[in-house]
Amino acid sequence: MNALETLLEDGDVRLEPLAARHIEPLRAACARDHDIWQIYPVSMLGEHFDPSMAQYRAYPGWVRFAVLHHGEVVGMTSYISPDLPNRALEIGGTYIEPSVRGPNGINRTMKRLMIDHAFACGFERIEFRVDSRNLRSRAAVLKLGTQQEGILRRNRITWTGHVRDTYVFSLLKDEWPSPKP
Repeated sequence: MNALETLLEDGDVRLEPLAARHIEPLRAACARDHDIWQIYPVSMLGEHFDPSMAQYRAYPGWVRFAVLHHGEVVGMTSYISPDLPNRALEIGGTYIEPSVRGPNGINRTMKRLMIDHAFACGFERIEFRVDSRNLRSRAAVLKLGTQQEGILRRNRITWTGHVRDTYVFSLLKDEWPSPKP
């Protein structure tokens, strides 16, 4: 676990282990997209931010990162529940603000850094779990070369009360060519 929690960097994209200094800039970044939180398991807007952040930081077995672009906090992401004996983990808990989404390649660079690092640490399998309504994230995960393994039907109740279906994708070490941005 300790090997996963390290600074990851490529050009203007930097993933720093989440620290107290990131919380207020992250609050501001989360507030830049009011609509996305409707399809996330929790809300990080307004009065929801502090309890959601406390819950996020308390999840056992998560390795959390602040996502920075040009030195500014623009989001967050995590390694979730690394399973050392089975050499598997999930990448998730990811949010990046609207100004850095899309063709600029920040999400791809961020994911490439995390995937490369997880495989370098000895993991053999990486999972991604995405709300069925989140078409943009589903497309982005597929562009990484993942395989869709299935759909967990009605497996999570979100903060809005919506019972979501979750798409499960995986990437195996021998499938990863470490594409550059």
